[in-house]
Amino acid sequence: MSASAHRLALGRAVRVVSSLTLVSRIAGLVRDLVSVRIFSDGVVGSAFAAAFAIPNMFRRLFGEGALSAAFIPEYARLSKDDPGVADAFGSLTIALVALVTLGMTAGIEIALAIVLATAPPDPDRVYSLALTMFLLPYAPLVCVAAMLAGMLQVHGRFAPGAAMPIILNFCIIAVAAPFFFIEDASARQWAWFIGASVLVSGVLQIAWSLAALRGLVRWKRGVAAAGAPARRMLLRLGPVLLGLGTLQVNALVDTLIAMWPNWVGPTIFGHPYPLDEASNGILFFTQRLYQFPLGVFGIAVATAIFPSLSRAADDRDSFIDLLRHGVRLSLFIALPASVGLALVSRDVVTVLYSGPGGGFSDEGVMRGSAVLVAYSVGIWAYSLNQLWTRSFYALGDTRTPMNVALLMVLLNFTLNIALVFLTPLREAALAWATAAAAIVQCLALPVLLSRRIDVRLIDLPTRGGLTRIFVLTLVMLGVVVGIQYLLPRPQAWQDWAWRLLITAGSGGLIYLGMARLLRIDELSWLLQRSAR
Repeated sequence: MSASAHRLALGRAVRVVSSLTLVSRIAGLVRDLVSVRIFSDGVVGSAFAAAFAIPNMFRRLFGEGALSAAFIPEYARLSKDDPGVADAFGSLTIALVALVTLGMTAGIEIALAIVLATAPPDPDRVYSLALTMFLLPYAPLVCVAAMLAGMLQVHGRFAPGAAMPIILNFCIIAVAAPFFFIEDASARQWAWFIGASVLVSGVLQIAWSLAALRGLVRWKRGVAAAGAPARRMLLRLGPVLLGLGTLQVNALVDTLIAMWPNWVGPTIFGHPYPLDEASNGILFFTQRLYQFPLGVFGIAVATAIFPSLSRAADDRDSFIDLLRHGVRLSLFIALPASVGLALVSRDVVTVLYSGPGGGFSDEGVMRGSAVLVAYSVGIWAYSLNQLWTRSFYALGDTRTPMNVALLMVLLNFTLNIALVFLTPLREAALAWATAAAAIVQCLALPVLLSRRIDVRLIDLPTRGGLTRIFVLTLVMLGVVVGIQYLLPRPQAWQDWAWRLLITAGSGGLIYLGMARLLRIDELSWLLQRSAR
């Protein structure tokens, strides 16, 4: 396939994934708007956030993350060379995912049951751990669904997988909405109903994926032919788990640190703990805001480009062209998203998570804004890390990203402890540590990748494209800061909403308008629908 054809296919795949992910993120935003007004920024919000975090980490690591990254190159190669073995390999992998995640879920359930039986009685701790146990079965369901989506991607079907989170969001919204129409409804009780809707959505996602795969895959019971590729996949899996799962592992560490007051108590070694019972809820709901642009575009580019990189691994010129293309596409949205979201962080948290219907307290808004600024700084790095890591995997190199990831987990943990206990940043310290580790990782991986393929990744055309993106972002920054300076300080919720609409809208229009006027390549790549 020619370079122009590769670019056309990538642009089309990114449009599909980004469009459906945008719908999913909008539905997810509505879900969060409803949830935060039910749970607020207190104990119940933190408990639900922690309960949802573990199966969500399973999904990101085993489903759409590490296992998928180890699986897709092998499955893509077999689908091209030997479809029969590919069917056996797919059947075996899905069975393994189901069995392993079920076993891990059972082990965690037993461990939590022992904790509940032996720990000193505390209503909030019991409630949080019991809710976590209730939501854990979502882990194997969503992992199987995500692996099925990976199979669809290899067959060029990106839409069904990108649409699966919409099912989750709609299930939660449908169950959460009646809360506002029932007098004296209890948030603690409604968390159980919402948890049940999450489990139902897992079953529906599997059914949806199996229906989309009909005619593309022949499921097999005899899988002996898949033994060799399965062993190759499993040999890659350990390093891939560490290499691609850095952000997820760091996020889980953040959750564990933030939940100390809820699960252990308000002190540590006899000293007051610097976080409180609201910290995890604030962290969770604010994470959702920076994940919006990251999921819509950053992860969408990496998801769309990975099968193509895997197929082009033996053609160095095509591989490098695709990679440079992906870097420019990622930064075209991720860099202004980083700057823009940091600039309007207070406005976004105020408008979305407070005001009509309740939600965050005034203190919660201030704390959430500080967290969002910290996370926003690293959006461009989170996006590129997905691309760098998958590039190594497409080349069959799982060790290099693993080694870097191990260092980043250690760096993140060290920064977490130092910033939480030595600064007044509170839960924002966890976000700054995550962003700092991601930026260091993003600077290290391309250097190592250049050595791996013996090519300078940022050539003259790429450098020129990145420079134009940087200049456009600076212009957008100046426009937004100027508008914020001229507008009067908001007093009521409606004032914050108007300010957010004006600043975000102006920044976006200026950025895209200038990109269109200057005929920036990245915008034309995204909009191009046919090869010349």
